[in-house]
Amino acid sequence: MERDHDMSENSANLAPAAGHRISRISRLGTGALSCWMAVPERRNPQKPPLVAIHGLHRGAKAQVSLLAPRAASSGQTVIAPLFDRDDWPHYQQVVRKRRADLALLSALDDLAMAGMRGTDKIELCGYSGGAQFAHRFAMLYPHRVARLTLIAAGWYTFPDPKPFPYGLGTPTSRHNDWQPRSVVGLAQFLSLPIRVLIGTEDDVVDENTRSSLALDAQQGRTRRERAARWASAIDGAARHSSIQTNIKLIELDGCGHDFRTCLAHPEAERHLFPNPQTLQVQ
Repeated sequence: MERDHDMSENSANLAPAAGHRISRISRLGTGALSCWMAVPERRNPQKPPLVAIHGLHRGAKAQVSLLAPRAASSGQTVIAPLFDRDDWPHYQQVVRKRRADLALLSALDDLAMAGMRGTDKIELCGYSGGAQFAHRFAMLYPHRVARLTLIAAGWYTFPDPKPFPYGLGTPTSRHNDWQPRSVVGLAQFLSLPIRVLIGTEDDVVDENTRSSLALDAQQGRTRRERAARWASAIDGAARHSSIQTNIKLIELDGCGHDFRTCLAHPEAERHLFPNPQTLQVQ
């Protein structure tokens, strides 16, 4: 199993975000999914929420605390679902055990019912295992994603016939009612604004790197190599289908596999929060 170096749920020394109110909301939707949220004092109704998916250390609160100050400048709400280990051991693969994808959709619907705007089409980002979830969720529901930012995913689902989660082919499991959706929605997914962020030092193969002969042959051995191969495959699939591609691979100089370091890099901030808009009081 791949491990990551985002912050645990109990990370200390998290300063409150200026201009935001940070809180935890429990048992949202039919999946009973908890979320950490940072709601800006001044909201911009033109900015959809930024939904940030944690890595395998489940650092949802820490991610909200780090993302919220920058999001506050554009009046953007940050939502960080918490996929706890007991209920969501394989959340990063989206459709295994209790359907993490449906839990997130249900939580967003609950927030919309409570009066939050923009949950019908979100900006989605993820780190490490969260980046795995984010791109697979976006493949299933591209109509719900306005922008997709992936930071240091360990491995990817490719736009090829290999069985899911390695490709978009029919999985070996019997419960695959969801699989045709990703094939039908592929063209819309390929046209999404996608940013793939990876540290230049995230190239160490260690005991925490998921690896097999088949996986390494398809995607490469290191996270850095896998990010480059996946970005190239997405770009190639889009061009093959005459789709205007909008994917960029961004290397973060000097960064390894650490969420805090990656997020502090100016290039990460520039691509996570592009073209800040003028705040409108809501």
